[in-house]
Amino acid sequence: MELDLELAEKYPELSSGLILAGLGLAAAAFGTRYLLRNQALVRKGLEAIPGGAFEKYHRGGFEPKMTRKEAAMILGIPVTANPSRIKEAHRRIMIVNHPDRGGSPYIASKINEAKDLLESPKGS
Repeated sequence: MELDLELAEKYPELSSGLILAGLGLAAAAFGTRYLLRNQALVRKGLEAIPGGAFEKYHRGGFEPKMTRKEAAMILGIPVTANPSRIKEAHRRIMIVNHPDRGGSPYIASKINEAKDLLESPKGS
């Protein structure tokens, strides 16, 4: 007992560090216990949070033969957009995705294909 008191007096930061570590472990244990007991409630709360950053993006690849609907999705415009809106959308997207600025040549070709398809009189 006398030795313990000597160590505590000699190294006061050691005892306070151990106390803080013990409190941290206790807090982690109580937090884990709370999450495990209320797992259904926590899951329901997480599902209520609005979607992530990529929720508005289309999942999946390109169709083998591009349709007017897919072309409009690529350009971010309605299928019934007028020619000036098609050109503006194409220009805006190509500025960001141009291969000379680090964009993918494949994506750039799909953007050009979408513009050509929507500008053509008969479409698909």
